[in-house]
This record gives sequence, C-alpha cells and structure tokens, in this order.
Amino acid sequence: EDGSGGDILLWKRKAERYLISSGLEYTILHPGGLVDKPAGARELTVGVDDELLGQAFRQVPRADVARVCCAALTAPAAADLSLDLASRPEGEGAVTDSPGSLFASLGGKSCDYSTVLDD
Repeated sequence: EDGSGGDILLWKRKAERYLISSGLEYTILHPGGLVDKPAGARELTVGVDDELLGQAFRQVPRADVARVCCAALTAPAAADLSLDLASRPEGEGAVTDSPGSLFASLGGKSCDYSTVLDD
C-alpha cells in the first residue's frame, strides 16, 4: 500500500450508509476544513451532496463543529439527517447564534447515498 489513503471517502460513505440502514437514529456531519478559531463568531452554512464546494470559503472552526454536534442531540430536525457544514469568514454574514436552527434550514434535504456502490 502506498499510504495515500486509497478510497477513504468511499469507505466513509459506505460506513455512513451502514449506519443509516441500521435503524438507529443518526445525524451525520461532514465539516469543511477544520480551523482552530473560537466558536460563535461566524455565520455557519449547511448543504447536502457537496453543495458547499461552490463556496469560496469552506472552513469551519472545530469549536463550531462541536456546537453543531451538541445541538444535534436535542434538535428534532437533526434526526436521520446527513449534511455538510462550513462557515463564512469572520465578519461576513450574520453570526449563527442557534446552531440547532441549521438542521431545519435544510427543509428535509439530506445527503444522497444511492450512488455509493455495494461491496
């Protein structure tokens, strides 16, 4: 093996699909590039199926990822949802004060796993 990681994204998606088919309630979060910045200082953005790749800025503070994960534990709209997370640069947009509101903003959309091939 060359140590390049091979098809790591494919294997991640297969594991996510396995979780989805398990019948357990889940929230799957795909954060953008992680940065060491304070939480609660940026507008957070969400999307599905790599929609956020069209954004010029796709980083997100680790501390905000933690806030969103914690919010998913109690937000009914986060149940059985798979989403992408990024942020705008600090000072651009309205700061996301309530990360729990991000889940409902997707309007029921979730990442599509139908293209992930079986073993």
